[in-house]
Amino acid sequence: MMAGLSRRALLAAVAAAAALAAAPARAATTTLIVPYPPGGAVDTLARLIAEKIAGRLGTVIVDNRGGAGGSIGTGALARSAPDGSTLGLLNVTQLIANKYLYSRLPYDPDADLTPITRVATGTILCVANAETAKQRGWKTFGDLIGWAKANPDQLRMGSSGVGTISHLGIELVKARTGAEILFVPYKGGGPALVDLLAGVVDIMFDVPPALVPHVREGKLVALAVGSRERMPALPDVPSMKDFADLGLADVDIQTWYAIAGPKGLADDRRDAVFAAVREAMEAPDVRAKLEPNGFAPTTDASPADLAKRIALENDYWRELVKLSGAKLE
Repeated sequence: MMAGLSRRALLAAVAAAAALAAAPARAATTTLIVPYPPGGAVDTLARLIAEKIAGRLGTVIVDNRGGAGGSIGTGALARSAPDGSTLGLLNVTQLIANKYLYSRLPYDPDADLTPITRVATGTILCVANAETAKQRGWKTFGDLIGWAKANPDQLRMGSSGVGTISHLGIELVKARTGAEILFVPYKGGGPALVDLLAGVVDIMFDVPPALVPHVREGKLVALAVGSRERMPALPDVPSMKDFADLGLADVDIQTWYAIAGPKGLADDRRDAVFAAVREAMEAPDVRAKLEPNGFAPTTDASPADLAKRIALENDYWRELVKLSGAKLE
């Protein structure tokens, strides 16, 4: 009797093992840290990327960790295990500019991160609440600057955060034009946009994707593009070279976004992420979603090429921070 029970138990164990072996492997889960709150342009970009790379990297979860110009989320990325389970969607501020802006950072941009590839490039767009612009007679960017000079610190600019491209851009404009604009930092573009639409702040000078749809709906008025050249998505909006009379003709504010991992990320995992992201950003439907809102899908030839770009752009961002006069603790 005991021998019979043992045989039945053995057969059951063998069957269970066979079933387990035949079952599909549990899909990997990758966390994509976004160093800004939900609702802004970077968050929208992250969710598009997460959806497109999920098939190759398993489940991809977007983790928003806003604050301190993206430093909080980037610090969390830098401290994560280098096993490829945690990635970050960072912009040039976190990868380069923050080390010139902040006296202390919770991460070292050069030593604590593994650059993988850029995903998008763009500029910044100056928009005003449509009702406010109508009431104050702002038909052009020149009107806005003139009003700001005549009403020091009465023009309230909502920003995606301290030390962001939005912050650097407006500080540079203020330095060049002499306009006194009240800088109102938020933890991300999403919360700032909510207050702009409600009239709590008057303008934003920030990345376009979250702003352009509201321009097309008439809720916001686009007054200027921060780059030297005009933006294809809004070709009638003047660029900085159109404002030579304001001392802005040589201003060319460009920004970009990249996927990165923590230091020590294994080459095979890094290369797998690179291949998945590059394939995603080259998809026609991704381009169709990004370009009308002011972002251009952009990838690098290799992770090494992105590392070279970061090294080459150090001087530019150091000078932009210096020109802006921004310095943060």
